[in-house]
Amino acid sequence: MNKNAFKITALVATVAAASGGIGYWAAANRDMPAHTAQTDAAGEKKPLYWYDPMVPNQHFDKPGKSPFMDMELVPKYADEGDDGSSVKIDPSLVQNLGIRTAQVERATLSTSLDVAASIVLNNRQVAVVQARAGGYVERVYARAPGDLIGRGAPLADILVPDWTAAQHELLAMTKSGDASLVQAVRERLRLLGMPPDLIARVEKTGQAHPVVTVSAPIGGLIQTLDVRMGMTVSPGMTLAQINGLDTVWVEAAVPEAQAAKAAVGRSVATTLAAYPGEVFSGKVVAVLPETNIESRTLRVRIELPNRDGRLRPGMFAQARLDGGAAEPVLLIPSDAVIRTGKRNIVLVAMDGGRYWPVEVKLGQEGDGKVAILAGLEDGQKVVVSGQFLIDSEASLRGVVARLNGGKEEDSGAAKAGAAPKTHEGVGKVESIDGNELTLSHGPITSLGWDAMTMSFALAKPDMAKSVKVGDRIRFVIHEGEQGYVIDEIRMEAKQ
Repeated sequence: MNKNAFKITALVATVAAASGGIGYWAAANRDMPAHTAQTDAAGEKKPLYWYDPMVPNQHFDKPGKSPFMDMELVPKYADEGDDGSSVKIDPSLVQNLGIRTAQVERATLSTSLDVAASIVLNNRQVAVVQARAGGYVERVYARAPGDLIGRGAPLADILVPDWTAAQHELLAMTKSGDASLVQAVRERLRLLGMPPDLIARVEKTGQAHPVVTVSAPIGGLIQTLDVRMGMTVSPGMTLAQINGLDTVWVEAAVPEAQAAKAAVGRSVATTLAAYPGEVFSGKVVAVLPETNIESRTLRVRIELPNRDGRLRPGMFAQARLDGGAAEPVLLIPSDAVIRTGKRNIVLVAMDGGRYWPVEVKLGQEGDGKVAILAGLEDGQKVVVSGQFLIDSEASLRGVVARLNGGKEEDSGAAKAGAAPKTHEGVGKVESIDGNELTLSHGPITSLGWDAMTMSFALAKPDMAKSVKVGDRIRFVIHEGEQGYVIDEIRMEAKQ
């Protein structure tokens, strides 16, 4: 292990040991007490004990080589956060590790939400063209699905024989001068499906018009066109479907966690790569009730005006949903938070090179910032870069897990007068030294330990007589005041 690696390992172990694990840090949210360093007769600081950074819970009363790793033991002083509430790091080491801090500030966090979207047709603006009576298609105009068509543009001419006799009857009643009979015939023609403008044209010209021109009721996009020259049509047959383009929908995928920002009626600013620099304003018209199971997103429909027809279905867009007015909150960089899964921790930088772990309650997050609901105060400084060493050093994962999961439980049990928690492992006896066994053991899941070689004290000295170097044993340990102690030894069957 090189010198720099040793420094980093020692720093992480010191932080983990002094803090008592992340679970203990969460309970250390209090004012830090003053420390007085112990000194010897010469006026120099006197170490409380020495320890191996890889096994920080094992204390030694004098310096020397670590029995666990090939490294020198590290001294522990009283002014290095011995109460577990803070950690002191040498300023030169802080610089070498690139530790950076940021100030807790009260500001307004952007509540807007940027999501990817695409333009689709407005399915609330659809017109279906149907045959009102049976007949024959005499002419079709030059139209095809996908064409843009204006309102009133002709689609096809249809000969309707059944209307011929009814139109002649109207002309005869008109010549009779009987207004009531004329009105009755007009009503009959409307019930047959004849358009009002065709009835007016028959009366105006005095001639029957058996051929009716089917035209588009709205302008827009022809989606379907099922009429061909010479074909026979029946009453109610769909000839065409037209989708209006006066407005279009922008369908956005909003993450489930941000669903509150997608309320109906909320303003939306949309930008498209096709028109850089332009912003199209619209509003949310619908939030679909179903959530996409795979992407965990909600479909949100935004309506945009499209009077000039530049917004075409299929275009990609970027939609920014307005989150509404926001109140100023405490903000820190998102990178400053150590997320353990059970709690969120930040390291507060104190005077004198000390770092204080604090559990925080997180609020809304965005633009690289996260709101702090509890745990910090305005003006404090938090570590932004370098705090990952506490959790990412693989060789110390067992230490952190032990301190977090075992120490608190065992100390709580001791206070309550209960028996200490025990843990079981399997290992090989490497050496026997009086009342101590050195074992190379496998992982101990209940403590979160990886496989390693370390020494254990024996609860009873005569237990050493039952084993010899090289034996594989199954052992039971508990944490005592001076480290972990072997309570029981059983021989493991030879493989």
